[in-house]
Amino acid sequence: MMHPIERTEAELIAAVLEGDAASFEPLVEKYSPRLFATARRYARRESEVEDIVQEVWLKSFQKLGSFRGDAPFEHWLMRLAVRTCYDFLRNHRRNREDAFSELGESTEEWLDRLVSQPAGGDERADAARQLIARVLEKLSPPARLVVTLLEIEDRSLKEISKLTGWSVPLVKVRAFRARREMREILARIAKDKYL
Repeated sequence: MMHPIERTEAELIAAVLEGDAASFEPLVEKYSPRLFATARRYARRESEVEDIVQEVWLKSFQKLGSFRGDAPFEHWLMRLAVRTCYDFLRNHRRNREDAFSELGESTEEWLDRLVSQPAGGDERADAARQLIARVLEKLSPPARLVVTLLEIEDRSLKEISKLTGWSVPLVKVRAFRARREMREILARIAKDKYL
């Protein structure tokens, strides 16, 4: 008998579908790092990241019968991961309506740095990254998902459509709305900061 790792993904999946649950383990080992990396873009607490990854594996195990094999298993799994992250954003959306003026001194320092240091530099890039993280947190779930996929993961509209199940025109509309939402959030931050 071959060592489980040496079996192809198709063979492993076939074995799982025939009732051999242990054959699912090599898939979990292989793709968990990628799932963790994806989940970390949507959740900040490590416990939430773990919950998302666990949920993805649970769903993938339950829905394995619906995997047709016409696309790589990894693509099917990542589609499931993105949808699970989206559900997480919708269900766990915290009350982000706290006043921007209460974001604390550190945010004001970042904004000051962004304004006072037009030259490049690691510090400025770091400040920008932290500000972007703050803005992302304030976005509605569809906006956060589309901005993360489009701007941070640099995916095409077609890829986003495949991953989310949204039509390409809907992705475009949601990207447009997300950018508008980001501009409004940034304007509020600036207003609270300087008025």
